[in-house]
Amino acid sequence: MSVDKSNITITQYFKKRYIMYVVTTILIFCLPFIQINGNQIFLLSFDHQQLHLFGIVFNTQEFYLMPFLLILMFLAIFFLTNLAGRVWCGWACPQTIFRVLYRDFIETKLLRLRKKMQNRQIEPDMSLRANQFKKAIALILWIILSFVAASNFMWYFVPPLDFFAYIQDPLEHKYLLIFLFGIAIFLIADIVFIKENFCIYMCPYSRVQSVLYDNDTIMTVYDYKRGGVVFNPEGIKLWKKPPESSAECIGCEACVRICPTHIDIRKGMQLECINCLECSDACTKVMGKLGKETLISWTSPRAIDMRNKVNYIRFKTIAYVVALGITIIGLLFMSSTKEDMLLNINRNELYTIRDHHRVENSYIFLFQNTKQEPYEFYFEIENNPAIKIRRPSKAFSIKAGEKFKQIVVLYTDENLAQDTQKDTHIPIKIKAYALDSKEPIEIFRESVFIYPPSKGL
Repeated sequence: MSVDKSNITITQYFKKRYIMYVVTTILIFCLPFIQINGNQIFLLSFDHQQLHLFGIVFNTQEFYLMPFLLILMFLAIFFLTNLAGRVWCGWACPQTIFRVLYRDFIETKLLRLRKKMQNRQIEPDMSLRANQFKKAIALILWIILSFVAASNFMWYFVPPLDFFAYIQDPLEHKYLLIFLFGIAIFLIADIVFIKENFCIYMCPYSRVQSVLYDNDTIMTVYDYKRGGVVFNPEGIKLWKKPPESSAECIGCEACVRICPTHIDIRKGMQLECINCLECSDACTKVMGKLGKETLISWTSPRAIDMRNKVNYIRFKTIAYVVALGITIIGLLFMSSTKEDMLLNINRNELYTIRDHHRVENSYIFLFQNTKQEPYEFYFEIENNPAIKIRRPSKAFSIKAGEKFKQIVVLYTDENLAQDTQKDTHIPIKIKAYALDSKEPIEIFRESVFIYPPSKGL
């Protein structure tokens, strides 16, 4: 008896998943080398105390952007999880990519240590000498790749050029080596020995996902109405099993054998499911031979129950999009106020009375040139001509990105006292600027000049 397969929709995800793995790997590996105006797209440098964001450099005094970045990251995670479940885990997470690279490519395709990729439940027989030799080769290959991956991770904190210069002088950069070896050792232990147990027991994402899910969240869903299983999608309430004639699941358990986290998707949504959809691909092959559509698909529980399309636009997704938009606007606004130079002002002492009733105030000015070129800097008092600069008497040069501490002495020869018993606090506005810049580089800071009581003069 022939089966009409003309109306059967066959969707296999493995090709799309592998393309996503390749794109993600290339993107993560290449991003540290992509520069805009000589700055990285993203770099959090503890060495230079800088944050590079889309080619713009922010120094430690400008780290007010970090809360916006963290809020943006968490909102994006919440939105993505509510919309598409653990799609990150199965399609872009480095843990999943590394496991596929080690288990499916190195062990299975390259070394034939695993005979069949269709069965993830069976481990290789390590009592055989040939398998022990293959396992050793696989471990050596992964150790090399682990150091490459660890280096790639470090490039987001140490620029690649600095990184390669530092490792040539390891005794002077011990902490760099400690982090490099620590990350590599973790990757070796994680991918070779911990395996998917990291996703099941250690990853905090699996614990928060159930709070973010709703009945419209896209996930790997088994069609229990067609399949005839006794569990509902939540795996709690038991359903009456349909008659054998109407149950389409043939009990081949291909979906169970292929699962990297060793779950039975027929029991409904489980924390261990990473949305890799390998079970769907396995079911597609089996059911396709019978002229039927897969029993496992990437959809929502409500869409399965109601036999309709997934509802993407709902209150939660709209709320997340609005919150993301507000955060992005705030981030763009705050980043647009970035200053081309930085200045911190600290008072050094109270005041000093010189001859002829001259009053001096001392300050410590900490300048930082955040531009990529050196400039000559100076400053002036904007709002009070009676207060003048005694020191420094001339401009000073600051190299690109350099911090410069300057002792500043301001004085006045005029009587500015406003009280006979108390000191007078006079607000002053200081304008600092670059003398040799084609475009205006200037900032304004406020401080106070303290004048003694008139009785003390």
